[in-house]
Amino acid sequence: MSMQDLIAAARVSKSWPFQEAQRLLKRYPDGTKPDGSPVLFETGYGPSGLPHIGTFQEVLRTTLVRRAFEAMIGARPEDGKTRLVAFSDDMDGLRKVPDNVPNREVLEANLHKPLSRIPDPFEAGHASFAHHNNAMLRDFLDRFGFDYEFVASSDMYNSGHFDEALKQVLRKNQAILDIMLPTLRAERAASYSPVLPISPVTGKVLQVPVEVVDAEAGTVRFTDEDGTIVEQSALGGMAKLQWKVDWAMRWYALGVDYEMYGKDLTDSGIQSGKIVQALGGRKPEGLIYELFLDEKGEKISKSKGNGLTIEEWLTYGTEESLGFYIFPNPKSAKQLHVGVIPRAVDDYWQFRAAIPTQELDKKLGNPVWNLLRANGGWDAEEAPGEGDALPVSFGLLLNLASVLGTEATEANLADYLDTYLGGVPRGPVLDRMIAAAVAYTRDFIAPTLSKRAPTANEAAALKALDTVLASADPSMSAEHLQTEVYEIGKREEYGFENLRDWFKALYQTLLGSDQGPRMGSFIRLYGIDNTRKLIAQALEKA
Repeated sequence: MSMQDLIAAARVSKSWPFQEAQRLLKRYPDGTKPDGSPVLFETGYGPSGLPHIGTFQEVLRTTLVRRAFEAMIGARPEDGKTRLVAFSDDMDGLRKVPDNVPNREVLEANLHKPLSRIPDPFEAGHASFAHHNNAMLRDFLDRFGFDYEFVASSDMYNSGHFDEALKQVLRKNQAILDIMLPTLRAERAASYSPVLPISPVTGKVLQVPVEVVDAEAGTVRFTDEDGTIVEQSALGGMAKLQWKVDWAMRWYALGVDYEMYGKDLTDSGIQSGKIVQALGGRKPEGLIYELFLDEKGEKISKSKGNGLTIEEWLTYGTEESLGFYIFPNPKSAKQLHVGVIPRAVDDYWQFRAAIPTQELDKKLGNPVWNLLRANGGWDAEEAPGEGDALPVSFGLLLNLASVLGTEATEANLADYLDTYLGGVPRGPVLDRMIAAAVAYTRDFIAPTLSKRAPTANEAAALKALDTVLASADPSMSAEHLQTEVYEIGKREEYGFENLRDWFKALYQTLLGSDQGPRMGSFIRLYGIDNTRKLIAQALEKA
């Protein structure tokens, strides 16, 4: 695949990252901004609670669009044609205490102060609550190898980087009010101001009417909580902006070209788009994505802590499977809970194995092709090779672990797998899958397993299978074993209407589950003798 082939395919691809990038290319047909600066992609993060997968997905999806755009203009990541900023809104005032943090009294004592000026309740040596949560986000993004620049709102405000943009907000104060006031209830409109001064006495972010005294000097006047009339600068971290104004100011000040956001921010995006135009800027291109839901179908919230955590996914699954689950259909809501992990792990490797034989247009729609390019893993002249297919599935490892029960340890699964592989090294990918399979089985599968007794016809079929296995060569291949299992299920004497019923009987009587693996692969991995013991245990119940 040449770079020219990739450029041509990328510009007509129907894969969603490329469709997003195509809209951005219409903005900059030459692939560059008029001033020659890199095209800027941005993601936003509110550090009022602990980072969760919903936070991570925005960085991943934006990265996918960024790489798609680079493909369209024939650029590689190292060419510096684009930038990705992960922006933390850590000047926001803390409105309520999250449920999932320690030392809640520390946060309760500092309500309404900027998140970056509140002590760290985790007592982990960070300068503030926001610094702690920012560090967690950065650690996770770094773990996945994202190419991004982290920018904190507090640094931008406190350093004066936003001062010129803040002056423009003050100059356009009335125009912004004209945009915002019609969208507010009368009570809220009465005290609304685009600028939120920070009290010189309490350090709290104030929701009070503000008079612009001198826009060029950045001076404002307001009444503090104790009734004192205060005249002070709005620059240098002495004020912040209302959310929708702040978002627009950021687009204006940084020159953001692309930012996606969740459906819950649709109205904010509309109003912020109007405000950035009032400031003299341009609203970025962007995708409005659906939100993740928990297993009850409720919105995931950082403050509630009801989402599947990053660490939970990595305990029960793999890093690459997380990106795979996030990739498809960003405009469709997805439930995010531990039950989706096993399939995501196996589907990742199935899609990865397909890449070498796919036509270019199909590759551009392959989630794994996009994910591998997301972090600069390979360029247009390279592709994953045939060795990227795994010899066993995660589902098969889960079935093995469930059969082993209390004996399911990483060492035991590794021993079985080593025998199955015949001396071929496992490698780190399979080692991670083994650890995840043991943890997932222990916490979610083992407590639910219940082997039923076989019916008379099922018992007869199991005896036939045992007879076949008794005379089988211990080195018989998984494919040969699978054929033997198929042939028994097809015999009319056992009365199975279809092979599905036969395999369901095997799963329920031998594994204690309604679903299971290819039995040939399972028998090969678990061992013929061990499988015969399972059959004997099932027949004892008949």
